[in-house]
Amino acid sequence: MRLHRLDITAFGPFGASQSVDFDDLSAAGLFLLHGPTGAGKTSVLDAVCYALYGSVPGARQGSGQGMTLRSDHAAPGTRTEVRLELTVAGRRLEITRQPPWERLKLRGKGTTVDKAQTWLREYDPATRAWKDLSRSHQEIGEEITQLLGMSREQFCQVVLLPQGDFARFLRADAEARGKLLGRLFDTRRFAEVEKRLAERRRATEAQVREGDAALLADAHRMQQAAGDAMELPELAPGEPGLAEAVLEAAAVARATARELLTIADRRLTAAESARAATGRELADARELDRLQSRFAEARERAARLAERSDAHRAALERMERARKAEAVAPALELRDAADSEHRRTADAEARARALLPQTLADAGAAPLAAAARRAAEELGGLESARRAERRLAALVEERAGLDRQERADEEVRQEAETWLADWETVRTGLQSRVDSAQEAATRAEQLSVQRDPARRRLTAAGQRDRLTDDTEAARQRALAAAEDAVEARAHWLDLKEQRLHGIAAELAANLTDGTPCAVCGATQHPAPARKTAGHVDREAEERALTAYQTADELRAQAERHLGTVREALAAATAEAGDAPTAQLAEEAEELEGAYTRARATASGLHAAQEELRRAEGEREQRVAAQQQAAVRSASRVAGRDRLEREQAALEEELARARGNAESVTARAAQLERRAALLTDAADTARAAEDTARRLKDADARLADAAFRAGFDTPADAAAALLDDTAHRELQRRLDAWQSEDAAVRAVLAEPDTADAARRPPADLTAAERAAADADRRLREASSARDAADRCRAELDRLSAHAATSVRRLAPLREEHTRVARLASLAAGTSADNERRMRLESYVLAARLEQVAAAATARLLRMSSGRYTLVHSDDRSGRGRSGLGLHVVDAWTGRERDTATLSGGETFFASLALALGLADVVTDEAGGVRLDTLFIDEGFGSLDDQTLDEVLDVLDALRERDRSVGIVSHVPDLRRRIHAQLEVVKGRLGSVLRQRSTG
Repeated sequence: MRLHRLDITAFGPFGASQSVDFDDLSAAGLFLLHGPTGAGKTSVLDAVCYALYGSVPGARQGSGQGMTLRSDHAAPGTRTEVRLELTVAGRRLEITRQPPWERLKLRGKGTTVDKAQTWLREYDPATRAWKDLSRSHQEIGEEITQLLGMSREQFCQVVLLPQGDFARFLRADAEARGKLLGRLFDTRRFAEVEKRLAERRRATEAQVREGDAALLADAHRMQQAAGDAMELPELAPGEPGLAEAVLEAAAVARATARELLTIADRRLTAAESARAATGRELADARELDRLQSRFAEARERAARLAERSDAHRAALERMERARKAEAVAPALELRDAADSEHRRTADAEARARALLPQTLADAGAAPLAAAARRAAEELGGLESARRAERRLAALVEERAGLDRQERADEEVRQEAETWLADWETVRTGLQSRVDSAQEAATRAEQLSVQRDPARRRLTAAGQRDRLTDDTEAARQRALAAAEDAVEARAHWLDLKEQRLHGIAAELAANLTDGTPCAVCGATQHPAPARKTAGHVDREAEERALTAYQTADELRAQAERHLGTVREALAAATAEAGDAPTAQLAEEAEELEGAYTRARATASGLHAAQEELRRAEGEREQRVAAQQQAAVRSASRVAGRDRLEREQAALEEELARARGNAESVTARAAQLERRAALLTDAADTARAAEDTARRLKDADARLADAAFRAGFDTPADAAAALLDDTAHRELQRRLDAWQSEDAAVRAVLAEPDTADAARRPPADLTAAERAAADADRRLREASSARDAADRCRAELDRLSAHAATSVRRLAPLREEHTRVARLASLAAGTSADNERRMRLESYVLAARLEQVAAAATARLLRMSSGRYTLVHSDDRSGRGRSGLGLHVVDAWTGRERDTATLSGGETFFASLALALGLADVVTDEAGGVRLDTLFIDEGFGSLDDQTLDEVLDVLDALRERDRSVGIVSHVPDLRRRIHAQLEVVKGRLGSVLRQRSTG
């Protein structure tokens, strides 16, 4: 980065517009920025910082987005503005910034605030004109930060070297150094690593604690189940050895539970034996009590029977007379029925004879019956013929129905036989489909697990092949860029050497009589050098330098791109392995095809199962239909034979009955009425005769039956009869008495009952009490045994669950141990980290070691080879190590703390440290060249010799084509340094006066 020009308007102490030509100041390589205190030397540097970053360091920025930067000496209508022209990364840029401005309103009274504005332009050498790039604050800030490769804080430390800060840095402790270095070197990623490790340690520790808490919960449940047989370990979740202690306690509890179960089994067996013995004793006592009670009850029943013996004999006599009268009862009933029937038939005969013709009115029953038979026979023949005709038609239809049913059943049987003949083949095929679909589903699950790894390997293989080509191409580009950079550097160095050879002619071109020479100081120039042919001027050298910087940047970009491609290639190769892409593609395709086929086959599982179930159901239906058809066919054989016989008989009967008659219906009507009248008359006549004869016979039989039964008259026999209700009641009493008597006799005759009656009374209460006690002890033993078994089962289950939890937690516990070790190592709290150095401090220590090495190269010259800065990783007190800084005194050979340096020694040590830090930060920022540097106060503490040595070191920076601006009040520097920028303060604001070497 090289500054060319700075324009300031109404900024800080500068009320009017001021300009600084850095190209002119930098021509000699070293220039002085001086002025009285408060004049505005620092404001010049603030203007540079504000132009680049839009803010100034520290509290000078104020609030209100930079409104305090406006000069109090500025005219009301003049807007604050800073414009900086610089070259960075080979690009010549112009940055213009205007902070917010509070001005008078154009209309009305009061003020208004104009927003801050920013412009970025770039000079185009081809068109020799400026072109606008952006007016966005954010875009311009990102562009400048990217080009410079450093933040505002880094720029202020590297370009604007504040000696006071570095003097404090020399005397600061490790923590203060760490804060400054952390701002300069972006070590947030390492702090983030520490944070991530700590968070991961806390997360895994929480997971381990959660798992241990669940394990302790299982242990508490085991303790509740085991009671006093288990002691919990006195360990908290997360402590080492908890899992082993819980498993060991669980094993002891399980062994104790099994021993208690064995004891409970033995007690239960003893209780069951005692319960069986008391049960038998109770059964014997109950049987004895039952027999004794049975005997006593039988004696009481016998006494009651004796008391009712007279009534029993009277009932027997009454039952005997009734039985005798029952012998006469049929005759009595027959006589009553005959009398009633005779009167009824006589009345019916009179009514029937009144309807007959006169010729038959007095005929007897026999002639009437003969006439009726003849008419009925003839009528019966006709009626049978009509029924036969109807029946014959029904038989024909029924026969046809049987034939239809036979054909239908035959079709069912044949269809069933045809279908069932292929059943085994169909069932085997369907079952094979189901088995194949199930196997395909299992195979699809297995192949599904293999698909993603195969796809990832195939994708990685494609990336590997592509990146292999990209790597070779990137290597070729990097090689070509490196060659171009070497050639550009060689060309630039050649031009620089040519310019240095002709630098006298270039300086002579600016000589005028009476003006001191910048080299020798003489005012007379008798023989100034002349430019030779092919003279290289400054612009040619700068163009070569710009070309070299551009080529070098392209080289760095190509190398970074090559490293990125190589990292991607290594990652892809680690994922894909060495297998060719075609082979992996073929394997992935085969795997995908196998998976697709397996899925397609497995998708038919449900349909195959459903089809098999439907086929089995259809088979059962067809077998049932076949069996039913066979049963119906067998039953129809007998029915068909019966119908054939009946049909032949009916046809023969109709042939006989029809004869020569024209109308069977008319003949049937006549015969039906005549037969009905004759039949009725004959029937009533015979009935009257029969009933008269039966009545006479009934009277005779009644008298004879009463005499034989021992009754004087039929009336006596009728009086002795009992109705059904009375007879049943009397018989019930007799049967009850007889049954009771037999039962009592049987009980009294039983040997067991009689023997029990002779024994002492049974003590049933004592036997029941003993049995109840035995039952209670058996229940208690059974409950104890069940509780012991439940305890054993619960302990087995909880122990298995705890063991599973321990196995599941083992990988997490190992991960926690590993992460905790890494986190404590990175945090500097691990015993393995002997110097208690944090990861970020370790990185900063490496940077500090680089800074010390870079600073020593200049400190040796400034101190005439006496002092060397070295990095120390020793611990200070109880703190952590890694950021110590010592100085080695070559005169004494001792290493001591930098706080022991004198004021002048501290200045040039801090200056060397600042320059070394600038080099390291520059390299860290991507190698952006810093061609303009500013060094703050501190030169007044140096003696003349040391000042000369320091200036020699600063002047040596010019060898690298750098320009160094020194900010100082030392009067001697104004004599030693000819190029000066003076800040003059006044009542109307400060102004800048620039003096070049010429």
